[in-house]
Amino acid sequence: MNIRLKNLLVVSGLTLLLPVTLAVVLASLIARLIEVLVSKVVGANKGHQQVGLKKTILISGGKMTKALTLARAFHAAGHRVILAETPRYASTGHRFSLAVSKFYTIPGPQDPSYTQALLSIIQQESVDEYVPVCSPLASFYDSYAIPSLAPFCRVVHVDPNNIVDLDDKYKFAKKAEQLGLRVPKTLLITDPQQVVDFDFTNASRPFILKSIAYDAIRRLDLTRLPLETSEKTASFAQSLPISTDNPWILQEFIEGDEYCTHGTVINGVLTVYCCCESSAFQINYSHVEEVDIEEWVTHFVSAMEFTGQASFDFIRASDDGKFYAIECNPRAHSAITLFSNRPELAMANLSSTADFYPLKPLENCRPTYWLFHELWRFAKQLRSPRDALAVVKTILTGKDSVFNWRDPFPFLMLHHWHIPSLLVKDLHEQRGWLRIDFNIGKLVQEGGD
Repeated sequence: MNIRLKNLLVVSGLTLLLPVTLAVVLASLIARLIEVLVSKVVGANKGHQQVGLKKTILISGGKMTKALTLARAFHAAGHRVILAETPRYASTGHRFSLAVSKFYTIPGPQDPSYTQALLSIIQQESVDEYVPVCSPLASFYDSYAIPSLAPFCRVVHVDPNNIVDLDDKYKFAKKAEQLGLRVPKTLLITDPQQVVDFDFTNASRPFILKSIAYDAIRRLDLTRLPLETSEKTASFAQSLPISTDNPWILQEFIEGDEYCTHGTVINGVLTVYCCCESSAFQINYSHVEEVDIEEWVTHFVSAMEFTGQASFDFIRASDDGKFYAIECNPRAHSAITLFSNRPELAMANLSSTADFYPLKPLENCRPTYWLFHELWRFAKQLRSPRDALAVVKTILTGKDSVFNWRDPFPFLMLHHWHIPSLLVKDLHEQRGWLRIDFNIGKLVQEGGD
């Protein structure tokens, strides 16, 4: 479809839904007003659940739902929240949250002034704690900024000594092996010829090639190797941008059920934890108890003794029933949206001493989703009543990750200001996009941002 027509159609569709969204927001504001009036009449205390001294918290990655979840948790605990994002996403609807005291734009992480921009905010606002909610690329720059920021505030992020061992798929696998933890067979590939020369004959499972650097497009390619002929295997490997400067891994491919975790770690203590069934493009989260996975994560983070957010991907092999850790992403996972009703999330980012850690989603926590993703799914499934009804069930039994009736403006502005502004911008840039990610607050495009 023509890029211009595609953008115009989506903007028009979002505009048509605006009256419905406005009605929901208005109803929320009326309900909130009634709650406030009733509380004054009966003398009920609906104030913040204060946890210790009031602190000022800086959160980056303001366009992402996980940043909004953290902002609301800190606000509910009585803290002051400052949100930051790059100029490209300054229209983020989350800046209009009642949980956000102030919003700043900061340069992109590769900008030479990135660290200084963070430091200026930290000093100007007397920030006590910086919680990066970062992209794969920004996770490194936030780590390298820690020595400059640490004298002025606490940074809940993986330090430079550990960031590569966690983020690099090859080094992570080797580190886990050293700790006696289960991971797939993994080899470092810096030249396509290594794939051509690899002896697949004695392998009990197929292999796949994965970029060590984050690749939003190719990360979904699970082509099993070897292919039918050695020539096809060689051709496939040579089609990928593998080099010494851009290494990949050749990793054993394990058939089975996928799982993802979110964890917050303070000095090696797992203070926040949840585990969900996973998929390549994950937009639904529901906590599941898998003791083996939790024990794996607890063992790993305790041995590494780092501080920061970390998410792990696992697979339960269909052939032996065992869990294998696939990779680690040293940053917050969107599964953190399952903690939207737990203000204790704030404490778990501030201290490692509580006796109830790790904090987990409540037993009655409803699965989370993004409504406009589900509406798109519903429209696509209209020819299949069973699949369409499944989408309706998801909406009725779950919870939208952005909408909160006490704080409805992010829901309104995300769908009718932030995303439309990106689509209008793309009308000018003519880059095109593969999908709209309401969760991350961006258009998924070739080459990323």
